[in-house]
Amino acid sequence: MSITAGILYPGYSAEDDYPALERLLGGGISLPLVHTLMREDAHRVDALLDVGSAEVLAEGARELLTRGVQAVIWACTSGSFVFGWEGARDQVEKLQAVTGLATSSTSFAFVHAAARLGLDRVAVAATYPADVADRFADFLAHGGIEVTRLSSRGIVTAAEVGTLTREQVLEFAAANDDPTAQALLMPDTALHTAAWLDELEQRLGKPVLTANQVSAWEVLRLAGDPGPHEGLGTLFRQAGPDRGELGGAAPR
Repeated sequence: MSITAGILYPGYSAEDDYPALERLLGGGISLPLVHTLMREDAHRVDALLDVGSAEVLAEGARELLTRGVQAVIWACTSGSFVFGWEGARDQVEKLQAVTGLATSSTSFAFVHAAARLGLDRVAVAATYPADVADRFADFLAHGGIEVTRLSSRGIVTAAEVGTLTREQVLEFAAANDDPTAQALLMPDTALHTAAWLDELEQRLGKPVLTANQVSAWEVLRLAGDPGPHEGLGTLFRQAGPDRGELGGAAPR
């Protein structure tokens, strides 16, 4: 089965996670990526609202449609949840009007991934400044997910997040887990994690959901990938649900 699932990615930081995921997923799966405009690299609310604006996403989507994709994801967590639940849903709907395809965003991918695994209590290890991390926790709460521990690394730019090493990522995850949480979420698509997903879970002894991982899972789910896949954490080891099982790309 051949699947081509499109990635809209802001700027440059950890976009190489997607070719890595593609290699790990094996033949028949393609994850073409288009970089969207980032006028300012800053995990700051005003900058994130611009990064996720309808005009910016539409421009990227039109380019992505030339790659023969079957579904599309806006692979930016902060550039979606910063709009709030209803705003993020509106963002996806406007983007889907451009793509004409099943479309979602990383923020909704986290909610759908948690539902797929039956999670309702999670810890969050966010690289963002605290005020931005708080908005992610609010978004999860709207999706019925309790955040039992919220940690912030306070990094302002995606470029800096992208420089964190394997050991720094593993240590950050382990230091910010909560024993009462069913899983740990790491919500920044600027953070490299693709090569270390199983290692992260082995270190913590529970599922770990990361932004690029759930983005790829969500867009492949929407494109009809049946799964399962090994080497990419608990989420990908599940047989894939059909498109309707978890509801629309942006639940109300």
